[in-house]
Amino acid sequence: MNKIEVIITDDHKLFRDGLRSILQQFDDIEIIGEASSEIELMRMLKEGYDPDIVLMDISLPDGNGLDIIKQMKEEYVSIKCVVITMHADGQYVVKAVKNGAYGYLLKSVDQAELVEAIKTVGLGKKYFNAEVSQLMVTDMALQQDQETNLSERELEVLRLVAQGYTTKEIANQLYVSARTIETHRVNIMRKLNVQNSAEMIKKAAKCDLI
Repeated sequence: MNKIEVIITDDHKLFRDGLRSILQQFDDIEIIGEASSEIELMRMLKEGYDPDIVLMDISLPDGNGLDIIKQMKEEYVSIKCVVITMHADGQYVVKAVKNGAYGYLLKSVDQAELVEAIKTVGLGKKYFNAEVSQLMVTDMALQQDQETNLSERELEVLRLVAQGYTTKEIANQLYVSARTIETHRVNIMRKLNVQNSAEMIKKAAKCDLI
């Protein structure tokens, strides 16, 4: 019987120990290593560790787990990442999926579901339970609504603002008055429900509008 080989990546040793204790009960799952940071994980992979699955948090002390997932997808194509996190937020789920995650679990998950997720991903399938799927669908619908509500010209202005252009520079590029650009900015902030340019850019990035 081929075992599903797993590396656990989380900066809390107590949590890693808990996962190891659970997974060691199953003959078809083998923990081949643990990492407490991005540096440790990448060092292990470079040293030749070749897990089927990396079970990882997305909040690590030296890196963003979502970016690590994307990097691993490009450099270690046979390894499948399963997120296990406290972040019950649709934006994280969507980003994880876009970056190549095969599963997304909340740290409140029970033992049965944890094992089911690992075995499902071990077969090359993706695993997202009903709660996580709902988070993802809700976030995607929200993004779509916000993007739909912005006109083409507003999206154009938004992207130029995000690139650092001033109101006057944007007005010159689009051959309109500075007052027109200010009107667009006010409308964009109203539609995105933000109070200033910094919040506008942050919200736009979160919704993949820029």
